[in-house]
Amino acid sequence: MERCTRPWGWYETLTEGEGYLVKRLWLEPGQRLSLQRHQHRLEHWYVAAGEGVVNLDGTQHSAQAGSSFDVPCSCVHRATAGDQGLLIVEVQRGSILREDDIERFADDYGRVAAPVG
Repeated sequence: MERCTRPWGWYETLTEGEGYLVKRLWLEPGQRLSLQRHQHRLEHWYVAAGEGVVNLDGTQHSAQAGSSFDVPCSCVHRATAGDQGLLIVEVQRGSILREDDIERFADDYGRVAAPVG
């Protein structure tokens, strides 16, 4: 299993098949994902360990071990880890399950594309 390092922590692909992909994501304490959405997939997040906050279309939700969240297509979302970090199991379903289906609106690590023109 290959671990992909990101500025906020890491992720691993656990399994994948026709129309689905399962990942494990670790957010380091105090770190957060970019504010993003996907056009071609929905996600289900299960918090396996740690605590933090999940933002879904502007609504903040407390996240702790045992919490789960549905992230529908086109939902603007972000996860933020608390002091213990945040371990999420992510199940993706959809027609395109690639990293290029991420549209970023805000990012702590400079990964938002500049507007053209």
